[in-house]
Amino acid sequence: MKILIYRWSVFHQEDIAEAFESFGHTVEYYEEMPDERKGTDIRRLKEVVAEYDLVFSANYFSRVSNACQAQQKKYIAWTVDSPMLTMFDTSVFNECNYIFLFDKFDYYRFLQMGVKHVYYLPLAVNAERVKNCIEAASEKEKGKYRGDISFVGGLYYKNSYDAIEDKLPEYLQGYFDACMEAQLDLYGDNVFDRLLTADILERLCEIIDFHQSDTAFSDIKLVFSSTYLGFKTAQKERIRNLNALASRFEVNLYTDRTDDRLRGVHVKESVDYREEMPLVFHESDINMNFTIRNIRTGLPLRIWDILGAGGFLLTNYQIELGDFFENGKDLVYYDSLDDMMRKAEYYLDHEDERKTIAQNGLKKIVQYHTYEHRIDVILKTVL
Repeated sequence: MKILIYRWSVFHQEDIAEAFESFGHTVEYYEEMPDERKGTDIRRLKEVVAEYDLVFSANYFSRVSNACQAQQKKYIAWTVDSPMLTMFDTSVFNECNYIFLFDKFDYYRFLQMGVKHVYYLPLAVNAERVKNCIEAASEKEKGKYRGDISFVGGLYYKNSYDAIEDKLPEYLQGYFDACMEAQLDLYGDNVFDRLLTADILERLCEIIDFHQSDTAFSDIKLVFSSTYLGFKTAQKERIRNLNALASRFEVNLYTDRTDDRLRGVHVKESVDYREEMPLVFHESDINMNFTIRNIRTGLPLRIWDILGAGGFLLTNYQIELGDFFENGKDLVYYDSLDDMMRKAEYYLDHEDERKTIAQNGLKKIVQYHTYEHRIDVILKTVL
């Protein structure tokens, strides 16, 4: 088949393309200009789509769905973000759609809405590419990334909550601070659903310029919970956790921008996803993952990236972890700040045990969780 990938700024598109090609299909990319993406005119997109057998995108785009619907082409979307706010659009009910969600909570949400072709599919990793990257690196190159504890990721220094905080009444600022502090101490549960009451949402509508298209059906509760409180909570959590770890251990942070609230953390430049990041994961004694709380149950891409590089993973608890991995055998998860600190200390001191767990995690990835495994599921579902 001739497959079109709708390209945008996401890390793993090339890995997915390689997996499609491994099944004998031809893959080409199409990227719209920024002004096209913002507009409502999809004539050009329809012309492009007409030339292909299947159209694919990482995450869901309503304009792509509408173009495929018009041309009677199958549209495959596989999410990497959650919640996928662009799916709260009437286009999600188009017959052309085959939507694969990596978060089981989201999957059941859209299933209950009556979305016809919606499926659950966890994320994956290109284990072969990562292996080749590590084997090709010299000892000098690898040495640049050696360390005790590493975290690769952003601190959400630019988030919607900071942009509106000074507009909030003092009582709401205090209330939201308390909400976020409560969420920081809970894993596997989301408190924002219960704490965003009708009265508070009504007040927020007066403060936030909340607009959406005529075809969208998300609401201010979902948007505020995820894009405001969710990202701000992630910022608080990452700074808190990194500072706690750095108070006792050597911690390297690879990020695009630092934060003056960090204490004792060795801040390094961000790393390239394909060429450098696997070396960080492979050469670090412990790799941290802090899942943004917007992801209710699923496993973010970073978990698969770390395990696929043969790295030792210490991650927060997520409900779906037990569906794929065994705690203490393939990876290690924590359920509190104190638990994180104890386990970091233990595994830094127990090298043999740490390496065995990392090797087990990699073996499980290679056996069950590569992009070839996932694309095989997609093709068998759609065709």
